[in-house]
Amino acid sequence: MWRLLTVRPLGWAPVLFAAALYAQPAFAQSDATPETPEFLTAAWYDAVTQPSPAPAPPTPRHTGVRAMIKGLGQDFKHLPSKENAFWAAAGGALALAVHPLDDNVAEQVTGNSAADTFFKPGQVIGSTWVLLGSSAVTYTVGRVKDAPKVSHLGMDLLRAIAVSTTITQVLKVSTQRLRPDGSTHNSFPSGHASDTFAVATALERHLGWKYSIPGYMFASYVAASRLPAQRHWLSDVVFGASVGIISGRTVGSHERENPTSTTTASLSPMSVPGGMALVYSRQWR
Repeated sequence: MWRLLTVRPLGWAPVLFAAALYAQPAFAQSDATPETPEFLTAAWYDAVTQPSPAPAPPTPRHTGVRAMIKGLGQDFKHLPSKENAFWAAAGGALALAVHPLDDNVAEQVTGNSAADTFFKPGQVIGSTWVLLGSSAVTYTVGRVKDAPKVSHLGMDLLRAIAVSTTITQVLKVSTQRLRPDGSTHNSFPSGHASDTFAVATALERHLGWKYSIPGYMFASYVAASRLPAQRHWLSDVVFGASVGIISGRTVGSHERENPTSTTTASLSPMSVPGGMALVYSRQWR
C-alpha cells in the first residue's frame, strides 16, 4: 500500500532535495557557443560515482567555539554541490525502491521479541543527545589536553550532527509523514539514521576507512533499531542514511579541497526582450 507517498510530497522530497543541492546560480547570456552541460559528460559521471578517497582534513589553527560557529556557517554555505546531489539522488532512488516494502517489513519486525531485545539499546545510544554529548566530550578533551587533532575531530563531529539535524528537521516538516505507530507526522527521514551516519562519515574523513568500519556498523545498527520500535518505515531509514553521509562529507570538505578559496558574488541588471532582468552570479576562486 502506498501510504502517504501518493498524498503528500514525500515522493518528491528526495528529488527536490537533490535538485536543490545541484542547483547552480543563473549566469548572464553570452555570444559563446553553447557547450554540453557538465552533468551530461562522462567525466562528471565518473567523478561522482567513483570518488577517490579524500585525505584527512587539515587541522585548523583555531578550534575554539568561535571557529566552530564560523565553520558551521561555511558548511551550510557549501552544502549545495554536485557530489552531494549525487548522494541525495542515490538515497532518494533507494528510498523509493524500498518504499513498496515498508508495510511488509513493518509487519515482520513488529512484535518480534528477539528483534526488540537486540535493537532496543540502539534507540538510546543513537539519539541526538547522546551523540552530541560524546562529540562534546571529544572536543573538550582535545581543548583541555591541547591536542588540536582531537579537538578538530570533536568540532567536526558536532558540526556534522548540526547539519544533519537541520536537514532532517526541514524534511520532516516538509513531508509530514505519519509514523508506523501512528503517533506523529514526522517520520521521514529518520533522525537516528541521519545523525549516526553523519558521525560515521565524519570519522571516516578523519581516520580513514579502516577505522570507520565500526562507525558505519554502529550507524547501521542504530538505523535498523528504528524499525522494530515502530518509529520509522524502511524508506525513512534509507534516506536518513544518505542525509547523514551528505552532512559528514560536507563538513570541512571545502577547506580540504581549497583552504584559501574565496567566493565572490555579483548582482547586475541585464536587458532582455520586453524589459530588464537582474542576473545573480557566484564564482569560486
